[in-house]
Amino acid sequence: MASLTRHLIIGIMSVVLAAPAALADKSEKRRVEILEMRQEVMERLYRDRPETRLEVQNSVGYAVFSNVGVNVVFVSGGGGKGVAKNQITGEETFMRMGTVGLGLGLGIKDFRAIFVFHDQKAFNDFVEEGWDFSGEADAAANSGDKGGELSGASTLSKKVNVYQYNKAGLALQATLRGTKYWQDKKLNKSNNGR
Repeated sequence: MASLTRHLIIGIMSVVLAAPAALADKSEKRRVEILEMRQEVMERLYRDRPETRLEVQNSVGYAVFSNVGVNVVFVSGGGGKGVAKNQITGEETFMRMGTVGLGLGLGIKDFRAIFVFHDQKAFNDFVEEGWDFSGEADAAANSGDKGGELSGASTLSKKVNVYQYNKAGLALQATLRGTKYWQDKKLNKSNNGR
């Protein structure tokens, strides 16, 4: 009986001690998936719009997100994940996003969004406070190079450019209505002790 109790205690302790490692492995796997997605999206952006490479290099930071949304009759919703990189410090912050909307439609929308920040406060606000576009209209695409803004970039302000890809390629406008962005505390907590 003592042997059975000892084996049971050892078994329980093994599970308890292994659980944090399993969670850490899962978080690390999710971080790697997000970083690989970012790499693929940025390579596609640079291939389609070579001029954006210099824009990103000269920015204070950028963020890349992957989102899948579902539209069923009158209601749409979706969620995604991404990462924001501070070009000054090199720090990466893993983030989440969610969308919700109303409107007639049916289907699935899979898109990628790239935010390029030209202002430190705009970047910090995005990362620290998150953004909520629930009350704002879609960001309209620019036509041609005007005022230093790039063709194909949707501009939220002179401080932020947004590029959005869908299945057809670079979208003419970034649809941000009903979208909220926030930090992924789980991934950041286990990422370098944050």
